[in-house]
Amino acid sequence: MQKKSLGVIGGMGPMATSVFFEKVIENTVANSDQEHINMVILNHASLPDRTSVILENKEELFLNAVAKDMKLLEAAGVDHIAIPCNTSHFFYNQMQEMTNIKIINMVDETCKEIHRKHGDHSKVAILATNGTVSSGIYRQGCKNYKMELHIPDEVSQEQVMNTIYNIKSDLKVDAAAIEQIIMDLVYKENCCCVILACTELSCMHLSDDVMKYCIDAMDVLVEKSIEYSGGIVKNPIEWGKP
Repeated sequence: MQKKSLGVIGGMGPMATSVFFEKVIENTVANSDQEHINMVILNHASLPDRTSVILENKEELFLNAVAKDMKLLEAAGVDHIAIPCNTSHFFYNQMQEMTNIKIINMVDETCKEIHRKHGDHSKVAILATNGTVSSGIYRQGCKNYKMELHIPDEVSQEQVMNTIYNIKSDLKVDAAAIEQIIMDLVYKENCCCVILACTELSCMHLSDDVMKYCIDAMDVLVEKSIEYSGGIVKNPIEWGKP
C-alpha cells in the first residue's frame, strides 16, 4: 500500500500527544527511517479546555481555534487527520465539516473494536473526563453497535477526573485507585471491558492484570493511524477481557 501522510492535532495535552507519537513509532513495522509513516504534528497546547467549553456551552471557542489547525494541515497536504483527545470528538461532525481530509473517528473505531470482540448487548464501562461522559459520545457510539455504556458512580468519576488533571499538572497519581475502579467495574458491575477514554490515562502505567480488561482508545487510534497511512501494525493487540 502506498504511504500516505498523517496530520495530528495535538496538545490536548502535550504529554498525551508525545505518547501518541511514541506509540506510532513503536507499533509500526519498520527496518529503516523510510519505512515509518510521515507525520505532521501540531502541538496546539493553547486550545481551550474541552471539558470546560462543553459544560459551559462555549463550543465556538474551541471550534474557532481548531479551524486554523485544519487549514495548516490542508496546506501541508496530509491524507488523514488523527486527534488524540477523546473529549474533542464531541465536535467531530463540526470539525469534519471544516475539511475534506478524513478525520479518523477514535470513538467510533474504539466501539467498533469492542463490538468485534464482544458482540451485541455487551455492557461496556468508561473512564473519561466529565466532558466526555456528559457529552454522550461514547454512549451513542456503543448504541450504534447495539451495546450498553456503563458510567462509574459519582465517587469513582471524581477520582478519575482528579487523576486526569493531576497528570496534566504533572502531579503524583494513585494508579492503584484507578486499577481498583476498573476491577470493580468488571467484577461488581459485570462489564465486559473498560474503555480508557482519555489520552492522559494512556500516560499511566497500569498492571498487565488490569489492562487485559481494558481497551485504550489511544491504542485504537494509533493502530488505525498506521493502517490508514499505509504502514503495518506490529503485533496488533487483542482487546478486552479474555
